[in-house]
Amino acid sequence: MNSKRTLFLIEVAIFTALALVLDLAPFLSFKVWAQGGSISLAMIPIFIVAFRWGIKGGLLSGFLWGVLQIAVGQAWIMHWLQGAIDYLVAFTVLGFAGIFASKIKNALKEGNTKAYFSYILLGVIIGSILRFVAHFVAGIVFFESAIEGMNVWMYSFLYNISYIAPSIIICTVAVYFLFHKQPRTLLSAA
Repeated sequence: MNSKRTLFLIEVAIFTALALVLDLAPFLSFKVWAQGGSISLAMIPIFIVAFRWGIKGGLLSGFLWGVLQIAVGQAWIMHWLQGAIDYLVAFTVLGFAGIFASKIKNALKEGNTKAYFSYILLGVIIGSILRFVAHFVAGIVFFESAIEGMNVWMYSFLYNISYIAPSIIICTVAVYFLFHKQPRTLLSAA
């Protein structure tokens, strides 16, 4: 196995574990609802992997984070298909933020702060919206409205947007700050 592949696997493992730790830490994660959903820093390591290694690294790290949530008993699963959508699909698609990895690296090399901030923002938004869509679909298909008389579509939208929207803001600021202060960390990978 070559050293680049080894570094890739080590980083995916470390950042995936960090995502789980950030999600489990009670002082770093604000659990919004009893059936799942939290405002936390946990997506940040997945975005870091996606921006360092591209889509492949982001998808793998997100998938493993979903698997780990199930393995440690953090998952709220009422049906196997809902569990697959809410944990495997929803966290895997965060990795699509990596579609901007090369654009972020090029903007960083050129010293174009506005451009790389824009690409980080777009990546975080795309990954987060895809995660939102997965949770939204699972909510419509598998959960009934907890508020009597409320449309299940509206309930699923409000339920999931209540923690995804603040997470988008937190992740964008944090990832930008990390790479802005240490841009070499982004440029040293793939």
